[in-house]
Amino acid sequence: MNWYFIIFSVVKVAVVIGAVLTMVAYAVLAERKISAWIQDRVGPNRCAPPFAKYIPFAGTFLTRIGFFQPMADGLKSILKEDFMPAGVRKIYFWLAPALSVIPAILVVAVIPFGSQLGAQKMVIADLNVGILYTFGIVSLGVYGIVLAGYAANSKYPFLGGIRSSAQMISYEIAMGMSVIPVLLIGGNLNLSRIIGWQSDHGWLVLYAPVSFIIFLIAAFAETNRLPFDLPEAETELVGGYHTEYSSMKFALFFLAEYTNMIASSGMMVTLFFGGWTLPFWGLDHPAASLAMGLVQILVFLVKMLLFMVLFIWVRWMFPRFRYDQLMDLGWRRFVPLALANILVTAVILWMKS
Repeated sequence: MNWYFIIFSVVKVAVVIGAVLTMVAYAVLAERKISAWIQDRVGPNRCAPPFAKYIPFAGTFLTRIGFFQPMADGLKSILKEDFMPAGVRKIYFWLAPALSVIPAILVVAVIPFGSQLGAQKMVIADLNVGILYTFGIVSLGVYGIVLAGYAANSKYPFLGGIRSSAQMISYEIAMGMSVIPVLLIGGNLNLSRIIGWQSDHGWLVLYAPVSFIIFLIAAFAETNRLPFDLPEAETELVGGYHTEYSSMKFALFFLAEYTNMIASSGMMVTLFFGGWTLPFWGLDHPAASLAMGLVQILVFLVKMLLFMVLFIWVRWMFPRFRYDQLMDLGWRRFVPLALANILVTAVILWMKS
């Protein structure tokens, strides 16, 4: 048994999951602060634990920017009453939140956040079919939402579950087809090798801009974010599929949404923006030192955080689509456009060969 491989795999899993959970917590804070700035409000600036007063100068500053707010939100989710309404389908009611958050975390496993640190690749699972694995896992996320709507035995969650199943299935098709030109150009299904191709030839967003636009908009629909938040539209469905949930079950749905945002941002950085590489600096070579490895991770995180800010900004700047507009955009616009994009890319590559 290769204990060296097992130990380092466990360490990578623990580090990545810890980083994702931390990013989720502070993405919620960023959402609240950015929405406050857009709406000319202040946002969270009061929450502070007792020990904050012992932090010289920084204590007041950290409180003012809301640094401690995610800790209070997490504690609140743990301590709130876990209420189960009468009449729910109990097994599915318990199972739905887990089915939502597990696929979101599993997708992160194949996203490379650096090249190599010593003998260890900076990715949990460097699969040769990484993209196929990603879309296979992403397609499972809809089951958690549909089960949540069905298990609640209430009309608003049920409508939210139906909307979600139609929406996510519709935009998965366009998203999947948008990646095919990337595979044709890069010539590989391995995400690390796609990044390697971009380090030699340039970012794929320059070669397949239509693919990027389709993938970006479909990512909003797949994560149920405005302007595609029809499954949980508060003004229409109270809260949609998670209306009847409370405490940590509700928090798991929240965690799934933001983890999906992180995974979608990571995939866009990997597929279209060169991953951890920069066009003007040779970061594509295997990291020979800890410092270079940390620089690669930092570059990847900065790119990913820019997409996270985009997700948040769009939510507070654009109105929600009507349901017929949502379906029309997915089936009558994006699917034909994605097919035409595949055909044009294939013809151009054939002419160049």
